Parts: sequence; C-alpha cells; structure tokens
Amino acid sequence: MTDESFARPVRVNLEGIEAIPPQGAEETERQAALKQKILDEVAPRFLDPSTTLKVDGISALPTFYAGQRLLIARQSVTPELIEEFTTVARNLGWDLETSDATNRDHPSHVLATGVARVRLTSTDPTATTPPDAWTFLQQVRAARVAAGGSPTIPGVSLDHLLVIGTFTSGHTFTSGHTFTSGHPWTDDGGGGAVDTYAYAGTGGRQPIAYVGPDLPRRDDGEFTTERRPVVAMLDTGCGQHPWLTPFVRRDVTIDGQLIGYDDPATDPERHPDQSGPLDGDIDTYSGHGTFEAGLVRQACPDADLIAWRIMPSAGPITEGDLIDALTHIAELARRHRAGEPGGEAIDVLNLSLGYYHETIDDLKTDPKIYDSLKILGQNGVTVICSAGNDSTTRPCFPAAFSPWSKGQGPYTVDPNIVPVVSVGALNPNGSDALFTNAGPWVRAHAVGASVMSTVPPYFQGGYLAAAEVELDRRTRQSIDPDDYRGGFGLWSGTSFAAPIFAGQVAEELGPIPKNADDAKAAVARAWDAVVKGSDPHPKLLP
Repeated sequence: MTDESFARPVRVNLEGIEAIPPQGAEETERQAALKQKILDEVAPRFLDPSTTLKVDGISALPTFYAGQRLLIARQSVTPELIEEFTTVARNLGWDLETSDATNRDHPSHVLATGVARVRLTSTDPTATTPPDAWTFLQQVRAARVAAGGSPTIPGVSLDHLLVIGTFTSGHTFTSGHTFTSGHPWTDDGGGGAVDTYAYAGTGGRQPIAYVGPDLPRRDDGEFTTERRPVVAMLDTGCGQHPWLTPFVRRDVTIDGQLIGYDDPATDPERHPDQSGPLDGDIDTYSGHGTFEAGLVRQACPDADLIAWRIMPSAGPITEGDLIDALTHIAELARRHRAGEPGGEAIDVLNLSLGYYHETIDDLKTDPKIYDSLKILGQNGVTVICSAGNDSTTRPCFPAAFSPWSKGQGPYTVDPNIVPVVSVGALNPNGSDALFTNAGPWVRAHAVGASVMSTVPPYFQGGYLAAAEVELDRRTRQSIDPDDYRGGFGLWSGTSFAAPIFAGQVAEELGPIPKNADDAKAAVARAWDAVVKGSDPHPKLLP
C-alpha cells in the first residue's frame, strides 16, 4: 500500500440504490400546489409583543403560529367551550369551524392525548379585522375576566410553527426568519460571528470526501435472546444511502394508518429542490433526515432505525401535526411494552425541531406535546430534543420539557418516567458552539458544529465548480459546492448534536434483552443511560 492510497476519497457504492429520476412538470406542479395549500391552511403569522393585545397582565413573547387555527386537547372539548368560542367569534364578525373538535370518531389513544383543530374564517363584510388566532384567544380571556373569571383557557393554545435547527445559506419558509442573519423568534438577535456557521468552510453545509471504511455491525445471527436497540426519527424522512438503506425502516404505521407524509413527489430526501425549483438551490432542510440517520449510525452502528417524514423541504410544520404523529408513536411504544399486538419496539426518539412559546406560564394548560412525551417516557422511550440555534437562553420546546437544573421548569422529575433530554451543540474542539441555546433547561451536549455524515448521493444542486478543464481525457475542476454524489457532507446545528446523543444513548443501552422488555425494565435502563450521558453538573435528578 502506498502513501497515495490514503489520500484517495472513497466512492460510494451505489449498487442496489434506486436511481432517483428527475422531476417532471407534473410533479413540480403538484409540489407548488401542495405548498400553496399549506400556506393557505397555515396562514403563518408572527406574534409581535409590541403590538399585541394585552389582557389582565397576560402579554406575549415573539413566536410564529398558524394564523387562523387553534388547538384544543380532545379531552378538553365540551359543548360549553364550543358555544363560548362561537359567541366570541360571532362578536368579532368571524365564523368558527368546529367539525374536527366535535368529531369523536377516533381511536381511544387519540381521544386521550390528541388535539382537535378549530378554524377561524370570515364571511361578514362588516368585520373590522381579519381572523387571527392570537387576537381570538385574547378576546376569550377578556370576556372571561369581564365575567369575573380567570383568563386561563385550559387545553387551548395557538398552533405554533416548528422549524429544524440547522444552518444553511439557502431559502427558508418565511421571509422574516432565517438562521443566517438574525433570529426574530428570540429576543437576542443574531450576530456576524454566529452567521459564519452557515457558510462552507466554517460549518455550513458542504460536500466532503470520506476515506474510512464502512461501519462495523454485528450479524443478525448474534442476536438470539436479545434485539438491537431501536432509534426513531421524526424529521424529513431518510433518503437512500449505502450506510443506511438496509437498516432504516420508512414504512412503520399504526393499524395501517400513515404517520407523517408519504407522497414521493414531495419527499425532500428524494427531490432536494422544491422551494423555488428554478433557483438552483438545494432546499433548507433537504437531506436533513438522512444526515441525522448517518450520525445515529456512527454513534451506534448496531442500532436499527425508523424514519418518519413530517417536515417539508423548506419547513415549517405545525404543532398540531407534530402532536398527531407523537400520539401515534406513543401508542406504538405503549403496545410494545405491554406485549399487545400492533406495537413497535422504540428505545430512543430523536426530535430535532422546536418552537418558542409565547407565554411560558400557559404550558401546563396547553393541549401540549408533553402528553405524548410523557407516555413515551412511561414506556421507556428516551426522547432527545435539539436545544435550538438562536444563541438565547429563552426556552425552546419540546427541548425545554427536559428537567431544569434549578427546578423551575414546567414539569418535575419523576423516576418512573424517562425524562426528555435537551441537547446543545459543541464545536469540534469541545467548546460550546456560539449558536447553541443555553440555560438551566439544556441538560446534555454533543458535537454539533462541522460534523460529518451521510447525504443522499444523488443530491446535486445548481451551483457549478468555479473552473473546469480537460487534460489527457481526465476532468480537472475546482470543488463543486453542492455536488453530493460522494455521499457525505458537513453541516452544523443542534439538530445534529441531538442524534449523536441519541446514538450514544442507544449504544449505552446495548442489546435489549427480549425477556426484559417491559415498561419498568425499559425505564430503568433508559434512566441509567441518560444520567451517564448528561452533563455531570448539575445532576439530572434533584
């Protein structure tokens, strides 16, 4: 072996990897129609504290939300609540669509932890303001205070918009928020030093060459009385890659019902440029789930993976969509631990997404994501959440459902429930990344800046090499900045610290004994792994 051989990049073996055909006009039109449908249904709004209505001292912090939609916990829906809401809407000249809230034809687990959506519309030409969910909530609170009651509305909240915490220099879903030039979702703002993580050479998304071997993995035959640990991811799905395709399940359903999305035409792991398909840019979140899966595999090569797709290529998703998915995933985990049919073994669930709540004190009365997170924890599933990339101490959820070191979080530690673990990002030298969120709610850290992982090897954006020439029938060129046909890339974000930690937890769990896979045993195993991997001080348990 010569010294030269060490410098040769490894070409990804694409044998067995299905070629992804280019998109035709029909698929592009379908993507555009879907995006417009999402925009019409979500009607994204920014809650500006300087202009919002204040009721009985209840003010708000900045957040994004679905402008004409509210969430109601299904167990909180009553005829009295619907009548109250209808009256307030009518006084504003708005209509209230409540068919989802009053429909009780759902499985028991959905009725127990799921949410219903009510939609505000207006057909009254005399209405003075367009329908708005935050204004409606404040008017309901005002009416309750005027009647001598409390402004609290248990089980009701805005339908927040969630984004993925990564750094890119491409497009985002809204024009008011990027991770590259300031962060209006927080109070802190951005800075030039933080922005450097978005650019190639300083942590931004870019292709790289991997020259090492494939990852070692024990043969299936070695697992007789044990099973592999299972890490699930709820993200953009997972593309095809030689490191991943044999070990990632993308078709896990509940009672035959889909979790997330499955339309191949809108799959960001197959078609990377759907937002502005003529601009040549790979979309902000395209390849995100594949990148996460590669990090889990590096941290725990023996793990099996489940990938559900819930995030579009340019984001965001609504809180209601996330709750729907978590409700089903929690039921899958519960059935498995209880030995019931129709369950699925899940040991770790990675959530690299988040939002900022406008009123922290309302968290316990919301239709809350935490209901499903609690069921997952009761059944031994460790939920790992990215802390966020906004250089702020403002709590980002669901990560901030993690136990707070100073005890002031929304929920207390219960030794019978595996806690949510929030993960901040480290630089390659072990220092905290400048972009990572911080505070008493961040309980663990892992490398999340300039990390290497898998990218679908058919991703190729519109940018070209700066120069290209031919010599002796060999092509010579500078690096093509968005040609990922080598199958590997570099990227930054707490989105990637979380799956690394998730893989580390799975590695610590090791093979799962088949005769000790009930909820009690799973909770005990998970607690040991979480405490071992979390920051040593302050302690996770009070």
